[in-house]
Amino acid sequence: MTSTASAGAAVGQTAALRSHDVFTGEVIAEFEGMDAVAVHQALGRARDAQKVWRSMDFGSRRTALLAWASELCRSQKHLTELIHRENGKPVDDAFMELVIALEHIRWAAVHAASVMRERRVSSGVLMANYRASVRREPFGVIGVISPWNYPLFAPVAPIASALAAANTVLVKPSEYSTAVGAELVDAFHRANPGLPDGVLQLVSGSGATGAALVEAGVDKIEFTGSPGTARRILASCARTLTPVVMECGGKDAMIVAPDADIEAAADAAAWGGFSNAGQTCVGVERVYVHTSIADEFITAVARRLENAYAGEHDSATYGPMTVATQVEVVRRHVQAAIGAGAQLPLGGLDRIRGRMIDPILLVDGDEDNPSVTEETFGPTVTIRRVGSVDEAIELANAGEFGLGAAVFSLHDGERIASRLRCGMVSINSVLAFVSIPALPFGGVGSSGYGRIHGEEGIREFSRTKALSDKRFDIPGMNGMLLSRAPVTMPALRFITRARFALRHRKGIR
Repeated sequence: MTSTASAGAAVGQTAALRSHDVFTGEVIAEFEGMDAVAVHQALGRARDAQKVWRSMDFGSRRTALLAWASELCRSQKHLTELIHRENGKPVDDAFMELVIALEHIRWAAVHAASVMRERRVSSGVLMANYRASVRREPFGVIGVISPWNYPLFAPVAPIASALAAANTVLVKPSEYSTAVGAELVDAFHRANPGLPDGVLQLVSGSGATGAALVEAGVDKIEFTGSPGTARRILASCARTLTPVVMECGGKDAMIVAPDADIEAAADAAAWGGFSNAGQTCVGVERVYVHTSIADEFITAVARRLENAYAGEHDSATYGPMTVATQVEVVRRHVQAAIGAGAQLPLGGLDRIRGRMIDPILLVDGDEDNPSVTEETFGPTVTIRRVGSVDEAIELANAGEFGLGAAVFSLHDGERIASRLRCGMVSINSVLAFVSIPALPFGGVGSSGYGRIHGEEGIREFSRTKALSDKRFDIPGMNGMLLSRAPVTMPALRFITRARFALRHRKGIR
C-alpha cells in the first residue's frame, strides 16, 4: 500500500519504507522514502495550498477540522487495529488515544477564532491620536516531526493547532508508525475532498527524510523526540533562524506526601508508570514517597502489578517495546539499579522476555544511577523513601529534565506543585493535563521549550504583528519630524515631568 497523501513524491525518493506488524513482522504497508527533492515538491504544494486555506474564514476551517475528527471517529475500528499492529498497544488503549486526539482537534477548531482575534491595546498618552492593535497571522507551512509511542495523538495536537491557525502542514511520522500517520492524513482528505491536497501532507521516510524536512525551508518546526535529535535539529535551524517547538521527553517524578490517599496514589503509579509499556514521555518513572507510608504504598503498587504482563492479545496489560533497541536501554538501567543495591519487590531481569517486558519495581536505589537520571522509556519505575516533602521536591527537581510531574496530597498539593521545576503537574492524579485540551503541554530544561495544546499551542503556530493607525493629528505634538514646531519640545518636557519626575517625588506609583 502506498499512501495517497504522498503519491506525488515519486520523482524524488529513497529506498522504500515498510511498516511492519510488531508481533508477526508482517509488512503492513509500503511507502515512498522521500528524499530532499520530494520534500521540496511537497513544500511547494503546501505553499500553494496555504493561500487557499488562509483565504477561508475561521468558520470554514472549523468545519473542515470537525469533518476530519468525524472521519477519524468513523474509521475508529480500522485505526485502532492499525495502531495495535504497528505500535503494539492494546486496542482499548489505542481507542483511548483516539478519544483524546478527537477532543484536541475539536478544541482547536472551536477556539482558534478567539485566540487569533485582533486585540486592541492602549496607545498611551503621547500617542493618543493612534489606534493600536495586535494581530496574529499564520507562519505559512509548519513541519511536524512526530514520534512512534503515540502515533495518532502526538501528531494530531500540533497539526490541529497549526491548521486552525491557518497554516498548512507537512507531517513526518516516525518510520515505526508511518502507516498510522498516513491514515491520519488520508482521513483529512477523505473528509475534505474539495480542499487542495497540500493542506496536510505526509512526508514519509527515515531520519534522512526528517533532516530534509528541517532543511527544506518550512516556516517553523515542531519536533517531539529525544534531546539528542532535538539538538541536531536546532543546529540545522540556527543557520536559517527557523523557529522551533521542542518536546524532548522527561523523567517525570511523582511525590506521595504523608497525607496522600495511598490506594489512589498506587493506582496512579501503576497506570502512569506502566501503561503503553512505560513508553510515555510524561509517564511516571520516579516516585518519592514519605517513609511513614512507604511500605504500605509499595505493597499497594506491587499488588496492582502482580498479574500485569506484556503481550499480544486483548488480555495483556500492555504491548511490547515498539522499538527493539529500547529493550537494551531497559536492561541496562535495571542492571545498573540492581548493581547499586536497589531492592526488587516486583520483578527483575527475568521479566525481560525479548520485546515483552513485564513490570519491574526498583526501590531505594542510588539517585545517581542511570535508572534515575536517564529516561528509561520502558515498564520500570524507581521508588525512593524520603524523610520529608522538602527532600522529595529536591530530588524531583534534580536532573536535566523537567516535563511533567504528579503530586498526591489531600491538603498540600498546590503548594508542592508550585515548587516543582517542570511544565505540567497533576494533583491527586497522573497525566490529567494531557487530556484537557485547553492546557498547554511542554517542559523546561532538556525536556524542551515552547508549548503545544490550548491557546498557547495555537499561538505557537502564529506570528505576532503590531499595528499602529493614526486617526488624526494633534497640532504641535508630533515629535517625529526633522523640523518640529516651536511648541513641541517644551510641551513634551512638561508632560514628561508631570508623569514621572513629579509623581516620583510624591511617591505616586
